[in-house]
Amino acid sequence: MKKKDLKILLVDDEPDILEIVGYNLSNEGYQVITGTNGLEAVKLAKKHQPHLIILDVMMPEMDGIEACEVIRSNKDLEQTIITFFTARGEDYSQVAGFDAGADDYITKPIKPKVLLSKVKALLRRFKNEEAPSQITKVGKLIINREEYKVFKGKEELSLPRKEFELLSLLTSKPGKVFTREDILDKVWGLEVVVGGRTIDVHIRKLREKIGDESFKTVKGVGYKFVI
Repeated sequence: MKKKDLKILLVDDEPDILEIVGYNLSNEGYQVITGTNGLEAVKLAKKHQPHLIILDVMMPEMDGIEACEVIRSNKDLEQTIITFFTARGEDYSQVAGFDAGADDYITKPIKPKVLLSKVKALLRRFKNEEAPSQITKVGKLIINREEYKVFKGKEELSLPRKEFELLSLLTSKPGKVFTREDILDKVWGLEVVVGGRTIDVHIRKLREKIGDESFKTVKGVGYKFVI
């Protein structure tokens, strides 16, 4: 998919952020839609169905965390990537964002080149959206990599984007230990800077939904999926 076909929804209550970041994204060739609060984010997301949403955390009307939860509950927006754009660097903001269904976060201020690199990495999966269907059965799980769906028996599990991609990676070779470096490279991309707890948070959420016994921690190395 070409850049001109990719839609990005940028939502922030600071006019300067909307202008500067919006300009850089538009100048790179993306379609950019802007909003100033969480309520607008929800309405614009439903209307335009963007490929990527960049949400500020602290906003009037409805904050970014709540807006993310509402957007994630919309079946039409399951394929949308959501990242938080915030000045906060605390672990709480990052964990709260992931718990709400976000795929990543961007800490501001951020240099234009770094921002564009991160956006490119986040949108990377849309390059291969015409790939043939890949449905695999791993233990009690059925994973549809094309439709981003996971079934545990007859129950469909609701997984945010990065949780799905992490599960897909680990189940691609059951028993294989994936190092933290491998996981960051394949799920987030080496050009994307994420916090040290990011992988741990996502593994914790997968354990809650699929079962603690399915994921083993190899101290000092990484994680593996076991059947």
